[in-house]
Amino acid sequence: MKTKEQVLTNSLRETLKAIMQNEIEKLPKTLEALEPKERINVVCKLMPYVFPKVEAVHPKEGEPFTFD
Repeated sequence: MKTKEQVLTNSLRETLKAIMQNEIEKLPKTLEALEPKERINVVCKLMPYVFPKVEAVHPKEGEPFTFD
């Protein structure tokens, strides 16, 4: 049996998901309305949610280290 808090949390999540979906659908038009500098700023802020974070890779001891 769900508690009142669990029901409220699930309801809130569903409401927020619907709001986010609506905003995502409007995003292209919203971006077009921005000045180029603002648009670049927004796109840069959204990039971490689209692309994986690049991490430095370091060779371990015993692994070959060549530049081809």
